[in-house]
Amino acid sequence: MSMTPLRIVFFGTPDFAAASLAALSKSAHNIVGVVTAPDRPAGRGQRLQPSHVKQLALELSLPLSQPQKLKGDSFLDQLEAWNADLFVVVAFRMLPEVVWRLPHRGTVNIHGSLLPDFRGAAPIQHAVASGAKRTGVTSFFITEDIDTGAILLQQAIAIGKKETAGEVYLRLMKAGGDLAVDTANALGTIQLEGVDQSLLLKGNEKPAPKLFRQDGRVDWRNSAEQVADFIRGMTPYPGAWTTLNGATLKIRGTDVGANEAALPHLEPGQCFVEGDNWWVGTHGQPLKLQDVQLAGKPFLSASDVLRGYRYPIEFLGTKGH
Repeated sequence: MSMTPLRIVFFGTPDFAAASLAALSKSAHNIVGVVTAPDRPAGRGQRLQPSHVKQLALELSLPLSQPQKLKGDSFLDQLEAWNADLFVVVAFRMLPEVVWRLPHRGTVNIHGSLLPDFRGAAPIQHAVASGAKRTGVTSFFITEDIDTGAILLQQAIAIGKKETAGEVYLRLMKAGGDLAVDTANALGTIQLEGVDQSLLLKGNEKPAPKLFRQDGRVDWRNSAEQVADFIRGMTPYPGAWTTLNGATLKIRGTDVGANEAALPHLEPGQCFVEGDNWWVGTHGQPLKLQDVQLAGKPFLSASDVLRGYRYPIEFLGTKGH
C-alpha cells in the first residue's frame, strides 16, 4: 500500500521536540510550518534566547510562527494558510480545541511514556522515580483532556537499574523522533482510528504532574531501593536534595546493598561515616552516598566531601524525614 506524503505543521519547544522535528524533516513528509514558544530571557544578561525548535527551524529554512496567543486571529489565519493535513505536537503547551481540530487527519502528540501510565508534564522523571523497569513513547490523537486521546503507536524501552531520568530522556528523545515519523507514515497510508485509552485502564495508573524544586526532597523513611530510584528520577531535574546541618545537600548517586553487613542499625536519615564511606539509614538497609553537592559547591564524590567537611555528620533532613 502506497503512502501519501503529508503536509505537517510541527509544534514544539525544547530539545526533546527538536529531535522529532529533525526526524520528520528527513522523512518523505513536508514540514509546511513550525510553531514554537516566543524567545525567552535567559542567562546572566537575561538576553532573549530562541528555543531549540526555533534554532532548528531556522537552520532548515522552515516557515516559523511564535504566537503569544494560540487563539489569536492572525495565528489561526496562518495555520489555515499552511493548509496542513496533520499537526504533530511534542513538548508544547496545551492547544485550544480551535487549533487541534483544524487538520483533517487530526493532531498527534508524542508523549514520553507508555500511556495510559504517567500522564502529565514529567513522565520520564516519574517513571524512573517510581522504580519502573520499562517506559517508552506514545503517539496519540489530542482531545479535550490532557494525554487521554486514542493511542496510535508505542515504542518501549527498558530502564537500566542505574539509569537516571536524564539518561532515559536522551534515549526517549531519539525514540520520539522515530515514532513521529512512523506515526506520520501510518497516517499517510491508512485511516488510523487509534485505541481508546479507557479500554487500557487497570486502575493502578500513575500520574506524572509537573515537578518543582521542593518535589526533589528525599524521604529517608522509604526503603533503600525506593530512595535510590527517587534520586535517579530527580536527576538532573529538579534535583534530589536533603539537608545537612541546616544547609541543602544535593544527591546524585547512591549505592544499594554494598558492604552493609557490618554496619550498625541506622534510623531513617541517620548517618554513619567510616573512612571514605558515607552511609544513610532508610526504612530497611542503609544506602551509601556516592555523589553529593554542598551548598555553593560543585558535585563531588562523597569521599572527597568527607575529607573536607569539618562539621558533625549525624542526620540528613529533619530527624527521621
